Amino acid sequence: MSERGLDHDGTIAREGALDRVQAAFTSVVDAARTHITETFDSARLHSAYIYGSIPRGTAIPGVSDLDLQLALHHEPTEADRADAKAIEAALDHPFPQIDGVGILLSSTRALLSDLERHDAGFFVACLCTPLLGADLAERLPRYRPTALLARETNGDLALALQRWHTRDAEAATDADRQTLSRVVARRIVRTGFTLIMPRWGGWTSDLNESAELFGRCYPERVEQMRIAAATGRTPSADPAVLSMLIDDLGPWLAAEYTVVHGEKAPRP
Repeated sequence: MSERGLDHDGTIAREGALDRVQAAFTSVVDAARTHITETFDSARLHSAYIYGSIPRGTAIPGVSDLDLQLALHHEPTEADRADAKAIEAALDHPFPQIDGVGILLSSTRALLSDLERHDAGFFVACLCTPLLGADLAERLPRYRPTALLARETNGDLALALQRWHTRDAEAATDADRQTLSRVVARRIVRTGFTLIMPRWGGWTSDLNESAELFGRCYPERVEQMRIAAATGRTPSADPAVLSMLIDDLGPWLAAEYTVVHGEKAPRP
């Protein structure tokens, strides 16, 4: 892999691998594999993946969370979601080295669909590490850092801003605001990076690097993006930080994104 996250042919390299998982997290990954296998039989589960800092080898004990993606043979049901929630609880409490567990559920139909080819498909092929089952990446294309990829991954920030405004208004505690700030900050940093991704010609999931690369093209906004990157790592309950992200940087970024890359294809 090159320093810009590319393979030798110029396509985006898969960023994680099980052999990069640090020793502190191997027991968590093993437990996740066991719980998934015991809960979702082969009639339901096509494959399972781990993504985020743990397979990238950059996780911090006691700070990082465990992120999992399950690909099901059918569209997720309420029973599937309840089982996923049970796995999250079973993994979160016994392992102090992780701070939370999140499981995404998707059907193989959706992940392999033309509509999701440059969003959820890219996510599985390049940002997820196989944990169980046949790897869907073998049925997906190789991806390049193009404007199409930028548009389909993050060209819907304006819709997210609407949801965040509602959540911000409903936030009643510092814990609520911290949780929201982490979600908002990470999405804004990633959107800022993919805004300039085709110009830079590579891929990174590192928040600090993303903010600095963004700042080369938009120096007038780099300090705000650095705050977003810091908040993505260490969530803030400060209302002023949330306001900056949701009311200032976010709307500007959504508008600039539309001008540069256009809007993401509508989803049903």
